[in-house]
This record gives sequence, structure tokens and C-alpha cells, in this order.
Amino acid sequence: MIKVTGYAAKHSFSRLKKYEFEREEATAHEVEIDVLYCGVCHSDIHQVKNEWSNTVYPCVPGHEIVGRVTKVGPAVRRHAVGDLVGVGCMIDSCGACEPCRCGDQNYCASPNSWLATYNGPMQPKAKAGGENIYGRDNTFGGYSNLLVVKEDFVLKIPAKLKPEEAAPILCAGVTTYSPMKHWNVKAGDKVGIIGMGGLGHMAAKLAKAMGAEVTVFTTTREKIEEAQRLGVDAVMEDDKKALERLATHFSFMLSTIPEKHDLNPFLELLQRDGVLCVVGALEPLAPVDNQPVAFKRRSVAGSLIGNLAETQEVLDFCAEHGIAPDIELIRMQDINDAYKKVENGDVRFRYVIDMASLKEEIDEAA
Repeated sequence: MIKVTGYAAKHSFSRLKKYEFEREEATAHEVEIDVLYCGVCHSDIHQVKNEWSNTVYPCVPGHEIVGRVTKVGPAVRRHAVGDLVGVGCMIDSCGACEPCRCGDQNYCASPNSWLATYNGPMQPKAKAGGENIYGRDNTFGGYSNLLVVKEDFVLKIPAKLKPEEAAPILCAGVTTYSPMKHWNVKAGDKVGIIGMGGLGHMAAKLAKAMGAEVTVFTTTREKIEEAQRLGVDAVMEDDKKALERLATHFSFMLSTIPEKHDLNPFLELLQRDGVLCVVGALEPLAPVDNQPVAFKRRSVAGSLIGNLAETQEVLDFCAEHGIAPDIELIRMQDINDAYKKVENGDVRFRYVIDMASLKEEIDEAA
């Protein structure tokens, strides 16, 4: 067993605090990773606060992880000691169901679904027979100094990407890239991005690099200039005249707002057969008026993170096109204050934890 130090929440109402635990050493097909950076995702906050009513405590968050391989199992072929690698939202899936065989591990249809990097299986108890195919009820994520992961679920970080900037691509990047790829966003398409936080600003950058004409919708006037700095159009969500001018304008829209919101004001902006995909919220949304949907055969859809191939694709795509999220490095010890700022919308646009700060704390305690 390996002694590991991380930061964990032990209750929905508690702060994240230093937490010591153990990981099993790498088996034949696993690698050990020294964690260098870990992005702070809004879903980390939802999970810590049990806002999805499925949190397993203690909860060590973190699924935007970049680190360096320090040990490989004897059967590992994809990675070598010293490689710079990434780990996203998943660390295992059943591998046998139809989605897994098709490469869509993020839609694993096994009774447990896929195994999350933290907080255990997506379905903690198997729907049939109560068996847990992963053999563990909880997993601990990247707010820690070391990770052990199956080699198939470890991604290559391209040399052209700064490791700290690559971290949010493993969730925010692929979560927005996957639906744009699925619905075939291409050069010349008119794409609308609803919300301009961690997901939204990455979506805007990716869509622009795909050659689309991009418009961002925001409730924050300061973000208008930030969107324009990215070279995209920007509209205030409550600007009714602007919305009227954009009626039937978009072939694809992506909602990145991380909480309950109303999609209805945006339905009229879709072309016939246009798609509005929701990636930012997993809770019930305001009811959708089917009249504007039906009269133009529009679709309201959802998408969940991305599969392994898409995650590698978006890393390579960002490296090729010089795309990186806007980040602010923080110390591990400042994570609770960072959570408050994320909830208040005070970060532009993604916090990334420099795990050297945790290692300093470990060394001081030794």
C-alpha cells in the first residue's frame, strides 16, 4: 500500500481539509502518477456539497489531473516512467457493454456505469443483484499527491501544451468538444454558447478554431469584452432586441450554465433542425415549451463529458491550434476560498491547483 495525502470533505457542510489515506500499488496494467496540477471544476463543488444527492464521504475531489508517471506495471505498454500524462473524469468502465465496445466509455451500460475518478461508481449499487463490478464503493481524486490508474484511462499530454493549462481540458475541454464533434460543428456553422465560465470560454475557443461563427450569451456585462477579446460576438441574455435579431440564426447551441436555468429564450434562436445541447447542469431544468421546438423540428439534447478517444483528440486539437483555458494557479491550502469565488463567479475562468503546495505541506509535517 502507498501512503497518500490529499484534501477531503467529510460531510456536506464541512470544509476541505488535509486527509491521509492509502492507495494500492500499481498492478500489471496500472501506472502510478505524481500529481503536478489539478483543475477545480464546478462539479467538484456540487459533489462536495452533495447537491446531486450521491456523494460518498470522505470526498477527495479532482478529475482534471496532470502529472508525471513514476512507476508502471509490468504489462503497461502505453506509458513509461517520466511521461507527462493526464487523467480525466473516468478511471475504469466495464469494457464489455455495447457503448464501451464502441468506445463510449462515458455511457457505460453496466449496472454500475463507469468508475469515476472520485466518488466511486456512477451507480454505487448494481441494479441487478447488488454486485459492484469495480470492488470499491469510493475513489479518491486528484486533490492528492499521487494517483494509481489503469493505463487505458491515462492520456498523453502534448508537448506544446503547458501542463497547468492542459488540466482543465481533461473535463471542461472534452465536455464541450464532444457534443460539437457529435453534432458535426464545422467551418461556417453558426454556434451559440450560453454562459461564459470555465466550460463556456473553452467552448467558444474550440468552436472558433473549428471555423464556426460564434456568439456567447452571458448575464455578466464584464464578460462581453472578454468574449470579444476571444474574437467572438457576445450578447447579454436579457437583451430582448438582440435575441429577436438572432431568431433562427444558429444551427447549434451549447448551454454551459452549471445550475438550473431556462432554455426557452434560446429555442427561437435555432434554425430548423437546430440542436440546443445542455452540458453544464445535471439537475431538473425549467420546463421546455414544445411549440417552438415542434414547429421547427428543433432538438433539446444532453451530453456527458466525453470518451477516451475524444479526450485525447481535444488535447491534440488544443495543442495544434494553440488553445488553452484561461487559468489562475492556486495553492491547495486556498481551496475553500476558491470554491466560494467559483460560486460567486469571481474567477476568470478556471482555477488550477499547483500540487507543489501540498507537497510542501507534507514535507513540513514530516
